[in-house]
Amino acid sequence: MADNHYERLGRELIHKGAIIDYYQDTIRVENGNVVKWDLISHKGAAAVVAVKDDGKLLMVRQYRNALDRETLEIPAGGLNSVDEPTKEAAARELEEETGYVAGKLELLLTLRTTVAFCNEKIDVYLATDLKPGKQHLDEDEFLNVESHDLDELVQMIYDCKIQDGKTVSAILAYKTKCEKYF
Repeated sequence: MADNHYERLGRELIHKGAIIDYYQDTIRVENGNVVKWDLISHKGAAAVVAVKDDGKLLMVRQYRNALDRETLEIPAGGLNSVDEPTKEAAARELEEETGYVAGKLELLLTLRTTVAFCNEKIDVYLATDLKPGKQHLDEDEFLNVESHDLDELVQMIYDCKIQDGKTVSAILAYKTKCEKYF
């Protein structure tokens, strides 16, 4: 919803990328000045907190170019189109990355990654009743699947070993849900 104190006067596509598009917006701000603001447009993503029958969470360890190192994250991936239902994308990414299929998927939370300059939205699902499927990674995707206890993952967050925003948010939301209901 736009704020009536701000008016977008124009939007120029600066670069169209494989994952994101970079725009420069011209905005009239509330004092009447005209400013240029950057916008990173993203079609959205879905992620999964996948809980095995033994209570351990499935995690993926993979190299991330932006950080030039490996990270430990929940399974996730971009939508194939802006219209793809996030629940379908979550199910797809879970199987592609971990080789598991969820018997039950329920929305855990929705988050916006970087609201100052990016419109990316990630719906995070809780996946339970996991059954073995078939892992099928993209040809440029190399990752290892690991299982971790919830308390271990929470400690890794507080030890700054897990820093990925979607993963931090999802693990802490799941922990809160567990404490509330169990």
